[in-house]
Amino acid sequence: MLGIGKTGWIEKERPVCGPLDAIVRPIAVSPCTSDIHTVWEGALGERSNMILGHESVGIVDEVGSLVKDFKKGDRVVTPAITPDWGSLEAQGGYAMHSGGMLSGWKFSNFKDGVFAEYCHVNEADANMAHLPPEIKPETALMLCDMMPTGLHGTELADIQFGDSVCVIGIGPVGLMSVAGAVLRGASRVFAVGSRPVCVDAAKKYGATDIINYKHGDIVAQIAELTGGKGVDRVIIAGGGAETVGQAVKMVKPGGRIGNVNYFGESGDAGIPIPDWGNGMAHKLIAGGLMPGGRLRTEKLISLITAGRIDPSLLVTHVFRGFDKIPEALELMRQKPADLIKPAVLME
Repeated sequence: MLGIGKTGWIEKERPVCGPLDAIVRPIAVSPCTSDIHTVWEGALGERSNMILGHESVGIVDEVGSLVKDFKKGDRVVTPAITPDWGSLEAQGGYAMHSGGMLSGWKFSNFKDGVFAEYCHVNEADANMAHLPPEIKPETALMLCDMMPTGLHGTELADIQFGDSVCVIGIGPVGLMSVAGAVLRGASRVFAVGSRPVCVDAAKKYGATDIINYKHGDIVAQIAELTGGKGVDRVIIAGGGAETVGQAVKMVKPGGRIGNVNYFGESGDAGIPIPDWGNGMAHKLIAGGLMPGGRLRTEKLISLITAGRIDPSLLVTHVFRGFDKIPEALELMRQKPADLIKPAVLME
């Protein structure tokens, strides 16, 4: 990111490895909608000459003197969120906000990201995970952000056995929320989206009903399909700020809304007070940045190796070559009808 609305190549010095850290050579990367918000909407404010990207799989090139569990040559996954695990926020259970709100998100926020020949990983033993050889790099990319963020939406919504769930937005994050809702025991899963490639994937991940926002108000559609009762849980995984108000309207009293959508625009969410029971309907709204860390990443890896979730369905476009990163980024910006997620393989 050269500046708001501008991208290009830049030469930088190789990152310096601290005693607890690692230098990783990315072998596969993937652009994210967050990159689009950052560059073309200025969601984070001005950033000059900052390397983009926070989704990468790589090979360890160097480790610090105090790193115990990784060595040069290891294949690793690095989550998009790499907290400072000794921080007070981490000790309080919110490592993703270590050092300040959202500050566990370092790559392509206030630290150079992964669209580079080498990237720096802080606290390597705590923030990287070994990648099993049976998982392809392009599939493993989904472990960096899409899969952990989508599953975090199900945690924030606190889905219980038999709950009815609406997932607003079935891009890659929302699709993982659909899969996670099924894993957590949801009965009926309403998936809000319109692109056929996403709809097909949502059905494969277990969505029972598809709500097309192009066919009318999604709140009215949910009301009709539930006999006016609404749903027990809502996960917001896409759309604009208006989705918060829609979620409040469609969730039952005593229900819970989990938001993992990164709202790129500024302004207010606009909660409809009457539909919130004038503030007394016990409709809870929880929004959160996905957790990072090695332990969680290893657990998500085990979901793949055990056959519980197959995130490979998310990868619809594969590019080969370091020089293809701008093309993949532009594809993510344009979001053609056949796209869910692009990957760039660099070896």
